[in-house]
Amino acid sequence: MVPSLPALTDLLADAHVVALPMRVRFRGITVREALVLRGPAGWTEFSPFVEYDDQESTAWLRAAIDFGWTEHEAAADSVPVNATVPAITPSAVADLLARYPGCTTAKVKVAEPGTTVEDDVARVAEVRRVMGPDAAVRIDANGLWSVDEAVVALERLAPFDLQYAEQPCRTVPELAALRRRIDGLGVQIAADESVRRASDPLAVARAGAADVLVVKAQPLGGITAAQAVIAEAGLPCVVSSALDTSVGLGMGAFLAASAMSPGYAAGLGTGVMFEGDVTAAPLLPAAGRIAVRRVDVSPELVARFGAAPERAAWWRGRLERVHALLAGA
Repeated sequence: MVPSLPALTDLLADAHVVALPMRVRFRGITVREALVLRGPAGWTEFSPFVEYDDQESTAWLRAAIDFGWTEHEAAADSVPVNATVPAITPSAVADLLARYPGCTTAKVKVAEPGTTVEDDVARVAEVRRVMGPDAAVRIDANGLWSVDEAVVALERLAPFDLQYAEQPCRTVPELAALRRRIDGLGVQIAADESVRRASDPLAVARAGAADVLVVKAQPLGGITAAQAVIAEAGLPCVVSSALDTSVGLGMGAFLAASAMSPGYAAGLGTGVMFEGDVTAAPLLPAAGRIAVRRVDVSPELVARFGAAPERAAWWRGRLERVHALLAGA
């Protein structure tokens, strides 16, 4: 059951804005800002990316309320997770993968602005070399290729035995066209942005434009809403993070334990990418898995990584505006 909208004062009663430095640039970000707050069920998170407008951010607030005001049951003690490899040089791959002990799946970023297909091939080749022939290797282009560019790139990358290519093109029609063009290549297509940033997250499934759906709890409105999307999609689903703190990773872990397809690793090992976190017991990979649990926020760490006053005020103002949109709806 989706909880009713709490009062704004209840949301702000124990709310903290943090700015977590990242070990490497990822998604163009070197510092991840987030607002963590405490509800009756425990700590929760509101962290839409700063470029998202207030309307798009309403789903993220619904997710925060769903997790903080609902006692979700853990369907498993832990879930398998993948290593995440940003657009780094091949020489840096082995050290980065060492931060993901026991992980047998890796997601490799490709199509990074300023890089080439040759760079992507070299990075994926090194990941495959380091992890060995039995590992599952995925790539993620964040919708940055055209259909023609994706065909060329996937023909080069297919020999590395890809588990899937995540969001190679931006739109649902482009994904559908790409699937037809690469039929017989042996590369599955996964949709991410076409699910989490779409007015209709099921459109990509109905269009036959993807083999796998990547779902993220916050952008889809929380665990309850995401479970409904997964159930209706009828496709294998992989739960991933949105560069969450460990609070948000906990939300994703509960979702993954309840709804993710067997045989896939969740993209919830991204706590490794931060220099710090909001909890003394962060959700980090161990033996290739993370625990399914809520975390307690540490006052000391919240103070250490607290955002600058002007940024904290910006986030509280954003929360107030988004809350008003939900109240109006």
